Order: sequence, then structure tokens, then C-alpha cells
Amino acid sequence: MPPAGSKPLKVILPVVFFVIFLLLYMIFRSVTEALVLLFPTVYAVSGGLLLQWALGYNFSVAVRVGYIALFGIAVETGVVMVVYLHEALERRLSSGQKLTDQDIESAAIEGAVQRLRPKLMTVTAVLGSLVPILWESGVGSDVMKPIAAPIVGGMITSTIHVLILVPVFFVLMKQRALKRGTLAREEQERET
Repeated sequence: MPPAGSKPLKVILPVVFFVIFLLLYMIFRSVTEALVLLFPTVYAVSGGLLLQWALGYNFSVAVRVGYIALFGIAVETGVVMVVYLHEALERRLSSGQKLTDQDIESAAIEGAVQRLRPKLMTVTAVLGSLVPILWESGVGSDVMKPIAAPIVGGMITSTIHVLILVPVFFVLMKQRALKRGTLAREEQERET
């Protein structure tokens, strides 16, 4: 028999993913970019699952709440990375010169480097606030540990994704748009 409260969460998790996807689509007006920004949640889940397994926690309501919080953090950091990447690309586009694949790569590197320190500060703050919970044994720790575990594990793996893979996917998408001749139009539509 499934644990009490699991049925509503089976409905809530898909709804959370759908709402996240819808918001991402509204921000970037691109199904591809919205999907790329959902990938940090997959990497976050992998890290969360590993730490959850290592600590021996079952899928309780508290663990699921931790995953929902993790999804929000992972997507937020991915969105901010893509905003920085778009800003760097727009600076190149506004120069009026014809862009090359190398220009797109340079813009992605510039945007990713600008986002490196803020991303690491966010991860450090989250980990610094939640890791001590994993060693607590006082009142309430039995509730807080299962919430913190997926977030701590997921922050580590989603950081790798956001800092490395999001810029790579961004470059691949924009180089494809450049080859189709739609890069400038897509960036202009995104701005309006």
C-alpha cells in the first residue's frame, strides 16, 4: 500500500514540471531553451537520489518536498545562466558585424565566466545552510534531514550541469540558428 500523502504528490510533481516548463517558455519563447533549462532538474535529481540512497531515506513526503525545492533552485540558476549567455550574444549582435560560430562560442564563454562566481556563491550558501542539518540529531532533525538531503546532493550535480552543459547546449542551439540564418531574428523576437 502506498504511503499516505503519496497520491497528491504524484499529481503535484508533474504539475510542478509543467508550470516550470510553461514559465520557461514564456520567458524565452523557445521550446528548445525551455527543455534545455529543464535538464538541470534531471541532473539535480541524480545527485539528490545518490545522497538520498547513501543516507538511506525512503521517498517520504519530506523527501519529495526537498525535490520540489531543488527543482526551483536548479531551474533558477539555469535561467540566470541563459540570461547572461543571451546578454553576451546580444552585445556581439549589436556590433553589426556578421557573426561566426567562433563569435557564438566566445559569447558563451564570456557569459558563463560572468556567471561563475554568482553561481558558486549561491551553491555555497545553499550547501552551507543545509549540510549542517544532515549532522543534526536534535528535535525536528528527523523531518529536516529528508528535506535537506535531495537539495544538498542535487545542488552539486546541477552546478556541474549549469556551469558546463547549459553553455554547451546554448552554443549548439545558436550555431544551428546561425546556419539557418534565423539567429538575429530569434534574438530580436526574444527581446520583444
